[in-house]
This record gives sequence, C-alpha cells and structure tokens, in this order.
Amino acid sequence: MPELAFFSGTMDCGKSTLALQIEHNRSARGLQGLIFTRDDRAGEGKLSSRLGLVTDAVEAGPGLDLYGYVVERLSGGGRVDYVIVDEAQFLLSGQIDQLARIVDELNMDVFAFGITTDFRTKLFPGSQRLIELADRVETLQVEAMCWCGARATHNARTVDGEMVVEGEQVVVGDVVPSTAEVGYEVLCRRHHRRRMTSAMARSGVLSPDMLPIASA
Repeated sequence: MPELAFFSGTMDCGKSTLALQIEHNRSARGLQGLIFTRDDRAGEGKLSSRLGLVTDAVEAGPGLDLYGYVVERLSGGGRVDYVIVDEAQFLLSGQIDQLARIVDELNMDVFAFGITTDFRTKLFPGSQRLIELADRVETLQVEAMCWCGARATHNARTVDGEMVVEGEQVVVGDVVPSTAEVGYEVLCRRHHRRRMTSAMARSGVLSPDMLPIASA
C-alpha cells in the first residue's frame, strides 16, 4: 500500500542525503519521481546534502498546490511513480494535506524529510501536520552531535555568534561556522537550555543559569 512517510531529525543527521539515496535507488529501477523542496541551502529549485550531492527539484512555495502539480504532470502525459519532499517543515499545513491526498487518491508513495522543531523548540506547522497525518514517522538513526559529544536533539540559531530564542520561525542562514550574521548549530537539550554554543564553550563564557563556584 502507498504511504506517506515522514523522516525527521535535527540538522546534520542526513535527511537530505537519505532523500537523494531513495531517489537514486528508485530511479535506478526505472521509476520516475517528482522532487519538491523549499528554501534549500543550494538555492531555489535544488535538493542538496552537506556531502556535496545536489539535484534539481521543484520549489514548493506557499502558493503551490502540490496535489494539483502532480495531477497536471500526469494529465500532460508525464510519469510520476513517487514523490520526495525535502525541507518539509517549511510547507504549509494545507500543503501537507495535499501530500496525503497524493497518497490516497493517486496511489503513490510520498517520502517527506524535515526538521521537527525550530530554534525555539516549537514544532514547525508542516512537521506538526506530518506527525498528525503520516502513515509512518521515523527518526533518522544517524545522530548529530553537540559540541560536548552528547547526542544533539535541538536546533539553535545564532545571530552574530550569540544564540537567540526569539525571531521569525524561518530564517535561512549559514550552517557552517563563519562570520555570517545568522547561523545554526545543533545542541543537546542541556546546552540549548543554557544557550551554550560551541563558540561560547571555546571562549569559556558561563551561561546565564550557571553559577560560578566560589573558591575557598
């Protein structure tokens, strides 16, 4: 039976790499897929992984009817055997409903990949709707690591090197340490709560809720 599958995890856990692997495996067997993405790091209409792999995709802007797009492709004589959606957390809730409709009415698998929560530890609307509707939800087994060596479970946003917990939910930024104004980093829950990024750890800065130990 066709299914709507949601593969989730933090940044750096291999979501886009798995999406590209599924595309490779299925296309190698003669199947033809349709790839949607939104706000990929490589630019509009691209699906890329941090390993350097990249392929063309359809940019799923807020005004795009995903179900209608697939139907139009099929009606025009095109072939679509399955659908892959990367950066699914950025989709609108209604677009997730359209993905479910593709599965139920067009009888094809839909594989969605995305981050579950934002830098404030709040669910993205797209991810929340996927959790509500998906036939299968899987957390990727490739674990990203916090700077301390623990399993990273939270996504942090930095502005000029300092972690922030307020602002717009979607801001595309650099995920590689640099001088970029907006950046992202994965942290364990302990250090996300303490707002202790790798840069702060290197500089020896104490987080606000850590009390220094007085010397005798």
